[in-house]
Amino acid sequence: MSIYIYIYIYIYIYIARNSCFISPSIVGVDVVIATPGRLLDFLESRTTNLKRCSYLVLDEADRMLDMGFEPQIRKIVSQIRPDRQTLMFSATWPKEVRSLAADFQNDHAFLNVGSLELAANHNITQFVEVVEEYQKQTRMMTLLENIMNQAECKTLVFVETKRKADDLTRAMRRDGWPTLCIHGDKNQSERDWVLNEFKTGKTPILLATDVAARGLGKVDGNRDVDDIKFVINYDYPNNSEDYVHRIGRTARCEKKGTAYTFFTPNNASKARDLIKVMKEANQAVPPQLIELAERSSSLSTRNSGKRYGGGLKRSHGDRENGISKRSRYDGPYTASRKEDFWSGGPQYGENSGQW
Repeated sequence: MSIYIYIYIYIYIYIARNSCFISPSIVGVDVVIATPGRLLDFLESRTTNLKRCSYLVLDEADRMLDMGFEPQIRKIVSQIRPDRQTLMFSATWPKEVRSLAADFQNDHAFLNVGSLELAANHNITQFVEVVEEYQKQTRMMTLLENIMNQAECKTLVFVETKRKADDLTRAMRRDGWPTLCIHGDKNQSERDWVLNEFKTGKTPILLATDVAARGLGKVDGNRDVDDIKFVINYDYPNNSEDYVHRIGRTARCEKKGTAYTFFTPNNASKARDLIKVMKEANQAVPPQLIELAERSSSLSTRNSGKRYGGGLKRSHGDRENGISKRSRYDGPYTASRKEDFWSGGPQYGENSGQW
């Protein structure tokens, strides 16, 4: 004899902005899935409260901290009963996440999948080139000329800002490169279309910011985009953990992959960590990178007693000035129709000939 017990759970996922449309819907739900900022809006407007909440899940805790959500998270947690059960999921385990876990959890159990040591996939061949900021675009064009001649050429390019993703995509398409970009300012339908174009190989070059690239995990609910052959770090990330996760977009499912990284003098403070990652994976470290690391270490030691600290000064203009003036334009590069992406440049893909 079999006994079946059915439990109905009312789950509410909020996507609107005006709280007047959701007040009746959110009352009495069992599970709420929300971003920190929007949930805090509901709490402050007294649309709902967390007095009866006994189960808290913080997903992608490290990413939320990177995005500056710590104040909102702490405000939310302060309104939840102290005898709650708290679960935290994080792809990395830096001191900031450890501190958050210590504050929110009592006598917590730590479960780790894989090694805690920062290590890149050994199936990825890593190349690092030390360049000046203004040299990046020319160097990438040369690199892509070689990549696009290969049978497997699907390439993911990481850039630092949404504006740079737009600018660089516009400039590349103007020169005939089969390129699209994805970032947080694009609507969901546009993102879905771009990701599908990339997944099917109709557009083999995709520019993305770190946050937007997380959408590559699933496309239309199907399997991962697991056939990315090349990753290019046009802009080096904020830390070596993000570097490892970026290049990990290639060489999925035991395949081989290649990662290219442009490293500028402004990134010098991160050189030692990058060298450590490369050596662990038995990769060749360029002499210029070693020299940059030694120079940065020397400057830090000399200035350790000065209140303004050591390291190399970063030019704020570098975030946007990495490409030529001719690629500037007014307004963001967006499109809601397929034709808009292809305007002004040759197509690449089925029935389109050579780009």
